[in-house]
Amino acid sequence: MRWVQLLVGLLGFAGAIALMIRSGLGLGPWDAFHVGIHRLTGISVGTASILTGIVIVGISMALKTRPGPATLANMVLIGIFTDLLLKVLPAAPQFAIGLLYHLGGIALIGLASGMYLGAGLGAGPRDGLMTALAARTGWSIARTRTLIELSVLGVGWTMGGTLGLGTLLFAVGVGPSVQWGMRLFGVIPATSRGRDHPSRHDPDS
Repeated sequence: MRWVQLLVGLLGFAGAIALMIRSGLGLGPWDAFHVGIHRLTGISVGTASILTGIVIVGISMALKTRPGPATLANMVLIGIFTDLLLKVLPAAPQFAIGLLYHLGGIALIGLASGMYLGAGLGAGPRDGLMTALAARTGWSIARTRTLIELSVLGVGWTMGGTLGLGTLLFAVGVGPSVQWGMRLFGVIPATSRGRDHPSRHDPDS
């Protein structure tokens, strides 16, 4: 059942990415970062994503967060699921629908993150970095995730990544959304105030 929860969470995460891509409102920070690397080096966006994941795993391990089975699954399956969903999800025909796509994607990322992290099989590269930094600094998940996303957004923009209104919505909204999802699935305490970080029993804390 934990593997089923992990796979459903990763599928939901891919669905969120597909929704935001089809919204036409701009790339999320990490996607903008990957596209920026692609434009700078000529390697594919997928390769840029994998290489970025490897570097992030190394940083997380230096912060005493050990990778789990979900780390590899995250890097591989989210890409596969996203490609499949993009084939069946139509582009938003107008701005209002695109906005609904994008906001729905942000909410779904929080839910899916809580689901697959709650399976207890390890975090994906970016979530592993988020939980490691939150545990190390004592910052809330919302603050940690938002600062990471804004930093990546800035670097991606300087390298030529495509930005838009949806990019800013994602950068600001993803932190609170992921914090909500992690509370929902018991990854962080449901009643803490401002200092949410992974519980001590969590394998990635």
